[in-house]
Amino acid sequence: MDEQPTWQPDGVPLRLDTEARSADSSLPAFLARPKDAPVYHGFPMLEQSRTNDGWCFGTISEPDCSEGSDWGDAFVVAPDGSRAGIIWEVGESTLAVSVPPDEHRWGVFHVGFARRVHDETGLVEQLREWLPELLRRHLMWQAERSS
Repeated sequence: MDEQPTWQPDGVPLRLDTEARSADSSLPAFLARPKDAPVYHGFPMLEQSRTNDGWCFGTISEPDCSEGSDWGDAFVVAPDGSRAGIIWEVGESTLAVSVPPDEHRWGVFHVGFARRVHDETGLVEQLREWLPELLRRHLMWQAERSS
C-alpha cells in the first residue's frame, strides 16, 4: 500500500496592506505592484516604529501569534525612501547579508532575534535593536553608489 505524503506549508501568514493599490484588480498589491511603487509595496508600515529622523519598519509576516513566531519577514524604509528587506529568526544575535543590494533595495539582511514574536509591539522592539547596524549598512550603500 503506497501512502501519499501529506504536505503542510511551513510558513507564517502574511499581513497585507489593504489600502495598497494593485496593477491588477484580481491580484493583491504585492503580486501586482504598480510601476511607480517601491519594493515591498502591498505590505504595511509599522507606524509605531517610525523614528524622529524618519526611519520606519514594515512587516510582511503577520506578527500577531499567541504561541509566538520564531521567524518572519519584514523591511526597513530609510528617511530617503530607499528600502531593505529583513529576514528575522530567533537565534544568535548576528546580521548577515542574504541578498546584496540591487536596483530596487539596499539589500536583504538576515538578523537574529533574542525571543519569539507574539505581537506587533514585540516585533518593533526587536527590529529597533537592529536599527543602528541597518543605518550603518545604509550609509555604506549610499557611499558605494556615490563613488
